[in-house]
Amino acid sequence: MIIIKSEKEFRDTIVSTIRSHPEGLTIQDLANLLGHHRQTISKYISFLEGAGIIHRRRIGAVTLHYLRVQYEQFAAQGAKRGVRA
Repeated sequence: MIIIKSEKEFRDTIVSTIRSHPEGLTIQDLANLLGHHRQTISKYISFLEGAGIIHRRRIGAVTLHYLRVQYEQFAAQGAKRGVRA
């Protein structure tokens, strides 16, 4: 478990973790990587999504989370190749 001193530090840790996984992460992936309950991760993901930092993408039964900037770059590259993101 990662010991977090403040909410901002925890949000920064989530952003950093997602940044290092451009393929996207589920809430459960983040919970496993950070050693916290998925409900705690979900609370912070919702905040970060509302702030425009995180983008959620639903693929079948899975919801992946990306940094909005990385997702937009990924989507733009796919559009150039004629692939739908």
